[in-house]
Amino acid sequence: MAVKVILLILFFGMMVAVGFLSRRSATTVDGFILGGRSVGPWLSAFAYGTSYFSAVVFVGYAGQFGWRYGLASTWIGLGNAFIGSLLAWVILGRRTRIMTKAMNAATMPAFFEKRFDSSALKIVASGIIFVFLIPYTASVYNGLSRLFEMAFGIPYIFCVLMMAVLTGVYVILGGYMATALNDFIQGIIMLFGICCVIGAVMSGHGGFLAAVGKLAQIPSDNPATIGQPGAFASFFGPDPAGLLHVVILTSLGTWGLPQMVQKFYAIKSEKAITTGTIVSTAFAVIIAGGSYFLGGFGRLVDVSKVSQTLPDGSVKMAYDSVMPQLLANLPDILMGVLIVLIMSASMSTLSSLVLTSSSTFTLDFLKGTVKKNMTEREQLLSLRVLVVVFIALSVILAVNPPTFIAQLMGISWGALAGAFLAPFMYGLYWKRVTPAAVWASFAFGVGFTVLNLFFSFTNPINAGAYAMLGGLVIVPLVSLVTPGLPKAQVERIFSCYDEEVEVTVKSILPDQED
Repeated sequence: MAVKVILLILFFGMMVAVGFLSRRSATTVDGFILGGRSVGPWLSAFAYGTSYFSAVVFVGYAGQFGWRYGLASTWIGLGNAFIGSLLAWVILGRRTRIMTKAMNAATMPAFFEKRFDSSALKIVASGIIFVFLIPYTASVYNGLSRLFEMAFGIPYIFCVLMMAVLTGVYVILGGYMATALNDFIQGIIMLFGICCVIGAVMSGHGGFLAAVGKLAQIPSDNPATIGQPGAFASFFGPDPAGLLHVVILTSLGTWGLPQMVQKFYAIKSEKAITTGTIVSTAFAVIIAGGSYFLGGFGRLVDVSKVSQTLPDGSVKMAYDSVMPQLLANLPDILMGVLIVLIMSASMSTLSSLVLTSSSTFTLDFLKGTVKKNMTEREQLLSLRVLVVVFIALSVILAVNPPTFIAQLMGISWGALAGAFLAPFMYGLYWKRVTPAAVWASFAFGVGFTVLNLFFSFTNPINAGAYAMLGGLVIVPLVSLVTPGLPKAQVERIFSCYDEEVEVTVKSILPDQED
């Protein structure tokens, strides 16, 4: 216990210290929410990666989908790396930085307002973000607190409150720069921790080959496999279609999440894009791939400890308990490392979520709508107050969550990415996108997710995937049959891509030489 406590005290002290050291960069609105658009390549890469993965992935998703799909759940982590990180940086990174800088847009709602000339789009987008980021934040608290209960015996409510206070302190003090610096430190901890934990778990089951052998003997409970053993150690697992839906939700979803896309707004240079692409992809391969790979061995735990037999004889799974049980027998020093690992992953995601929500609500709703002439000082005060408000609301939901972790995240990702992904991506590339198409995407993404929440015509994971894919079809179809913006206005917006810059010969070869 002493080792665990010492590691946590050092971790907490480091996070708060970074907040104090970053205060100078948070004296302006641009500095508070984007770090002055001067964040270097490694900080940008780690900020993206650590915001992507949290206790939701390690505890909720790795536990649930590792149980369902076995070792095939590793595909989810690889999808996160190559679709959610690599392709996101390649397709969105540079264009997002150029266009948002040219339009002076600091948030995703501001992008929609200036790209499609509609203040109503900005207000509605800010409302969607504020509402649907709360369940995502609550799911992060939930996942981390379960590990704290197991390791320290601390009641769940105290874990949630402790984490909320710490997050609030360093975000309020240092804003985006404190978040980016802490993300870098936390990312290093995550990389070291996941390697140690995987090695320890494999060793505890007799090594990799022995663990896979045990997994292969377990009969599948999926009707498609007719109960044959070996499905959980197979290439695509017992349910390839279900696995594909999870890959789509957790990988493609990042393209439309405001807290992820906003990382591109703060990029400093071309070097930051190149390095960020490589580093964030490698980071995702190790963290996400490692988490889901580890979760794939979840079936090796005692099923009685992760399930409950109901009065009617049916069995109800507690998926959030799978990973804690799989890791329950780690040595004390590794349990301490694990706690700091999950704390690092969760704190980085939480800080990104609360910063995104408070900046969106202040700049896109209060400023210019509630109060027309909001001074710089008033905006900074509002940003810090709303960080506290957002954290408080998410704590309330986390204390009594309506469903388990993966469901909360699926609802949030489905609504946000379903609404924003298609109009944002098409808006960066295609001049023909119309305001009506953006409204249609908002309505479909949020409407489909909410209706499924009440009527349950499919599970939240599938619903989120369908909401995203539906938007990719709806936006071009609606754009082709509705009036667009004036041609001159659109050309002026896209002219930012045509600005000429000088580069060295080592970067680009000249067309011809004497």
